[in-house]
Amino acid sequence: MYVCEECGQESPKWVGKCPACGQWNTMKEFRVATTTTKRAIAPLSMQAEVKRPIPMRKIEVEDEPRIDMGDGELNRVLGGGLMPGSLVLLGGEPGIGKSTLVLQTVLRMEDRKILYVSGEESVRQIKLRADRLCPDGGADVLVLCETSLEEIYSHIEREQPDLVVIDSIQTISTETVESSPGSLSQIRECAASLLKYAKGGGCSILLIGHITKEGTLAGPKVLEHIVDCVLQFEGDQHYMYRILRGIKNRFGSTSELGIYEMQQGGLRQVVNPSELLLTEEREGLSGIAICSAIEGVRPLLIETQALVSTAAYGTAQRSATGFDNRRLAMLLAVLEKRVGFKLAQKDVFLNIAGGLRVTDPAMDLSVIAAVLSSNVDAAIDTDTCMCGEVGLSGEIRPVSRLEQRIAEAERLGFRRMLVPRQGLKGIDTRNLKLHLVPVSGVAEAVRELFG
Repeated sequence: MYVCEECGQESPKWVGKCPACGQWNTMKEFRVATTTTKRAIAPLSMQAEVKRPIPMRKIEVEDEPRIDMGDGELNRVLGGGLMPGSLVLLGGEPGIGKSTLVLQTVLRMEDRKILYVSGEESVRQIKLRADRLCPDGGADVLVLCETSLEEIYSHIEREQPDLVVIDSIQTISTETVESSPGSLSQIRECAASLLKYAKGGGCSILLIGHITKEGTLAGPKVLEHIVDCVLQFEGDQHYMYRILRGIKNRFGSTSELGIYEMQQGGLRQVVNPSELLLTEEREGLSGIAICSAIEGVRPLLIETQALVSTAAYGTAQRSATGFDNRRLAMLLAVLEKRVGFKLAQKDVFLNIAGGLRVTDPAMDLSVIAAVLSSNVDAAIDTDTCMCGEVGLSGEIRPVSRLEQRIAEAERLGFRRMLVPRQGLKGIDTRNLKLHLVPVSGVAEAVRELFG
């Protein structure tokens, strides 16, 4: 059988282009048992259950309290805590800190019985990491090193835990599929079986998954459709910040964001990321502009750094870290066409401080300000920040959640803020200590910043 990695479409023969999703070279082969297929051995509580259709009016719904994970950032991304009987998938690059985040979380949940199943590490390795993360916690955490799904079910039935952690889903295999662990069929069958158990009145299950070199979760695309919640743990290994995003959430919003800082003793919650992302000493430094950005639903003050220098090798370079290169090229073209700054023969380097990758369109104005500041070697006032999207005609377009951006800038002590003129409609500015400077175009913003 051939299965598409993107959408899960099955085909009896290999085809170059998937007939369902249209992607090329996504059909992967796996073996199907020739004998009668066996079903996975489930706990006795699942085997004895006989299901019948229930009328909608007879279904009784109770407000089940969510499970407090003891981590404010994780609770926020989950939508207020872990929903009982849910299946959650946490994905991320190797070495980014997935196992560290989950292990330090369960070690602090002292009022819950937790079964930690590891298919990648030994019991001694988990104990050494637990002593480093939380020496005094983990009294009710049961550790099991097992890769057979049937054996895991037998331990779950015997221990009756409140939460099961499986690290990772790519190492688990079932006897019903004749293929190696980590194959498409194994991942799909194991995830579907775990979902059936969780929805049948079992405990909540947290899966840890790997991602491919393209940045997508390893395994068939149906894995993301099976689970209730998909969390993405991302960041640069050379920086200390990690971001937890909700890609899919059946019980909450996908706009939430959690920020952590990697330290020697584990991951620390960053309650106020704006103060950490700003350089303490910016007095007299050119090429630095502060933007009030929105990541998820959280306002952040982000430092934009730019360096403009004469092209040393004839061909001008354009390089951006944490920002879209094509967006940078467009903004430079707007500067040359609408404002008159000639940057064709100069190298432009852009960096978003802290290792963050930002996609907020409101960063446009700070990028232009930082580039011009470095070009003319004139520093922007340290108490000034800005936000605004730049259009192709040089206009400053309004941005979303402007009130939250203004409140965050005012809370951190900024006294002056450049905002889109059209975005101020309906905003009460009478009680603000922050002086708002409305601008409608790039040329007007340049005059306000540099005179």
